[in-house]
Amino acid sequence: MFKKYDIIVVGAGHAGCEAAMAAANLGSSVLLITMNMNTIAQMSCNPAMGGVAKGQIVREIDAMGGFSGIITDKTSIQFRMLNRSKGPAMWSPRAQSDRMRFAEEWRLTLESNLNVDFWQDTVSSILVKGDKVSGVKTSLGIEIESDAVILTNGTFLNGLIHIGEKRFGGGRAAERAATGITEQLMSLGFESGRMKTGTPPRVDGRSLDYSKMEEQWGDEERGRFSFTDVELSKEQRCCWITYTNSTVHETLKEGFEKSPMFTGRIKGLGPRYCPSIEDKINRFAERERHQIFVEPEGWNTVEIYVNGFSTSLPEDVQYKALTLIPGFEKARMFRPGYAIEYDYFPPTQLSLTLETKLINNLFFAGQINGTTGYEEAASQGFIAGINAHQKIKDNHELIMKRSESYIGVLIDDLVTKGTEEPYRMFTSRAEHRLLLRQDNADIRLSPIGHNLGLISDERLQKVKDKVVNAEEIVDFTKRHSLEPSSVNGILEEVGTSAISQNAKLFQLLSRPQLSFKTLRSASPSLDELLGKYNKETIEEAEIKIKYESYFEKELEIVNKMQRMEDHQINPEFDYHTLGSLSKEAREKLMKIKPRTLGQASRISGVSPSDISVLMVHITR
Repeated sequence: MFKKYDIIVVGAGHAGCEAAMAAANLGSSVLLITMNMNTIAQMSCNPAMGGVAKGQIVREIDAMGGFSGIITDKTSIQFRMLNRSKGPAMWSPRAQSDRMRFAEEWRLTLESNLNVDFWQDTVSSILVKGDKVSGVKTSLGIEIESDAVILTNGTFLNGLIHIGEKRFGGGRAAERAATGITEQLMSLGFESGRMKTGTPPRVDGRSLDYSKMEEQWGDEERGRFSFTDVELSKEQRCCWITYTNSTVHETLKEGFEKSPMFTGRIKGLGPRYCPSIEDKINRFAERERHQIFVEPEGWNTVEIYVNGFSTSLPEDVQYKALTLIPGFEKARMFRPGYAIEYDYFPPTQLSLTLETKLINNLFFAGQINGTTGYEEAASQGFIAGINAHQKIKDNHELIMKRSESYIGVLIDDLVTKGTEEPYRMFTSRAEHRLLLRQDNADIRLSPIGHNLGLISDERLQKVKDKVVNAEEIVDFTKRHSLEPSSVNGILEEVGTSAISQNAKLFQLLSRPQLSFKTLRSASPSLDELLGKYNKETIEEAEIKIKYESYFEKELEIVNKMQRMEDHQINPEFDYHTLGSLSKEAREKLMKIKPRTLGQASRISGVSPSDISVLMVHITR
């Protein structure tokens, strides 16, 4: 019935979709197995992509030839660039998506790829021959062979849903859990753990009073995720903001005795940076109110996502508290919020390619690795799909560096440090975030995508043109000056000191109050030059000018650190033979099996003196 596939992807969430497309676009035959063909790329929680650091990840996926950015641009109903008031390292794109259109667009994209086949079924176990995966077995008893398998099971592994004192098996509301895989992997020697996440209630938007809320519109000059020319909708939908209050909090507390989180029925740790509303009230008792974002689920649906009100309290308590929020007095609930517990596998059991250390050609991606968020999952799926293809075709593996991408930071953190709570990406996790901006993801990573075969020659040429054109603008500012009479009026208007003699444009633009936009009127030649280029190229040039000295210092640090990364370590090296290492270091190094001295230095419990011992051994 089934041919042998190059790669089988288990699960069709964000990780599975990116994994399947990446491997298929590289030339592998792929079978994508999902429990429900109607929920491919389902946005299980928030109908949005991006946000702080997450937006950078989506742009990085796109820059290398992935599809999350393209799908988001095609289906977004609102776009905002967060943190515009801060430096460019903090600028983070975020888009509200049409939930139904997002899933539909992903499915159509996958179906358009002739290298991707589909099968609706539940995978109950993997097939293993010796120390290598050889396929999967489904709940229908069908065995399907493949050279590699990528597990992207999301929250479905022994998933358990909690609403108050009620609990029932499920990987998502109205969808059954997946059983068998955890037990088999543990029998093969894998460690597993439990994590928890949650989602808020959904309500009928027709029942809300928006006059009591603050409007939140998208950016007037709409941005995009993809570096391709995806056509964007000219319209955007409004979101709203409202707040809880002390009455809401007291009402929610009435249900605490039935809360699965406070009574100990939930064993798994939840996401620290996206707590439930009851957790917020408990942890931040001094806060009189909490912000609630009222977000439409799409262009045409009336369903509303109540962002900031994630909860697993009894449904009657949820409803009573909701109706005490301004604008929600007559709210009609579509479905209650709930918490879900699920199995994950500590990611220290993986190599930096996301291949497991115990079973060859078996890869993990997404929430199975202890992460939270569509973006984190999608990036892992993308890298796992690439490396699964590279492995079975005997091509060079792709390992992303911390200094070149947030994806590299994410994977290195997981594999080297592990995680005991749902891992979420933040800009603060990256040592070199000034270099890892959302605007230059194409410059950083498109050459990698092109070398793999995921980025076309034409698309790479556009990136090269952007670099050359931005440099031309920078060079122009270093050669051209403005006279005091032409610019002092502008300087006074924006609140910066006047000049007494001619000043180079480059020097003027280094002032935080000034930009190309403010200086164009003072220099016809500058205005003419900028008229030749698009917004992205001009923005790239301006950032280079304003932060040139910082970039130089940051690159010096990267080059110093790279020396540590250049010291390769044999993954099979027996650290027990080095008696000079501390006992803890030997244990941790044997478990993680770092690829480089730099990775070894980031392992918790490995001291600088241990690294010195390793360096002496390696240089010998």
